[in-house]
Amino acid sequence: MTRERRHFSGPEKVAALKRHLVEKVPVSDLCDELGIAPNLFYRWQKEFFENGHTAFDNGRMAKAVEDAKDHKIQQLEAKLQRKHEVLGELMEEHVQLTKELGEP
Repeated sequence: MTRERRHFSGPEKVAALKRHLVEKVPVSDLCDELGIAPNLFYRWQKEFFENGHTAFDNGRMAKAVEDAKDHKIQQLEAKLQRKHEVLGELMEEHVQLTKELGEP
């Protein structure tokens, strides 16, 4: 007899963690109530603490990284445009030289 897998949303996971950390509900009681194994609860806790810093970033770091990427893209596009111009000039000179020398 197999049970259907339950999927918990982010807010549901945070609520369970909060009940344990703030309200001091034992992990065993929470796991029984939610129908999960304790190792799953501890995995949620680990992920929560590893990624909790993102709640305090307020997008400042993400914006700085995005701005740096945009600046780099603009630089690379300008460099590519200049290379196209130089290549065009060289090809034009090559065509002119082959016409002058009469080579096919």
